[in-house]
Amino acid sequence: MKYNLKILRRKSQEDSPYWQTFELETDLAEATAATALTLLNQREPLLTADGHPARKILWDCSCLQKKCGACAMVICGRPQLACNVRLSEIKEKCITIEPLRKFPVIADLIVDRSILFRNLMTIESWLTEDTEASEDKDGILYEASRCLQCGCCLEICPNFYAGSSFFGMASMVPVSRLLEELPRDKKKELKKAYRKHVYSGCGKSLACRDICPAGIDMEKLLVNSNAVALWKWFF
Repeated sequence: MKYNLKILRRKSQEDSPYWQTFELETDLAEATAATALTLLNQREPLLTADGHPARKILWDCSCLQKKCGACAMVICGRPQLACNVRLSEIKEKCITIEPLRKFPVIADLIVDRSILFRNLMTIESWLTEDTEASEDKDGILYEASRCLQCGCCLEICPNFYAGSSFFGMASMVPVSRLLEELPRDKKKELKKAYRKHVYSGCGKSLACRDICPAGIDMEKLLVNSNAVALWKWFF
């Protein structure tokens, strides 16, 4: 199969972005966008579709098994994991690949997603002591544990932007787990942070539910967390 890949590139944060198109032919039936980027970078020299030399394409990856979220990028206008997008399933004649737009671009397809982790620190999304969750809460805890912190949900969210007080679903998901695990007398500050950084900014569009690479049921977690943090706050 032959593919045209149009990649938005920039050498550094200070440089202006520009597009480069590459041609790729592969017999790999299971070839993904990550496969394509790897194959292109193996070329010596790397040439664009019109024969001009190009530098190696910078992008992030780790497990390449849809478990870490490192290879999140915008493919054909949709935030996705490059390792989970099969080229053969893309209907567009030209496959566009861009970095996530909601985060500062470091170079090419690499973005700075440190805001995700700063937000988790601000909201203090961790346990300070051992807890035991009851069996009736296992479903919520398991669902929340699958978050990859890839940032795809924030990319698609109409209300999130880096530096805002609304932290988005990337913070809601791990916090939803704490709201279930913490004893009642330990939830006061977490509930307050949840109301400020999640509930008050969420427009309930649930675009995040449809885009999540892990298939997390955002609506289920959001409804449960709202019930715990708001409607039952006075108990």
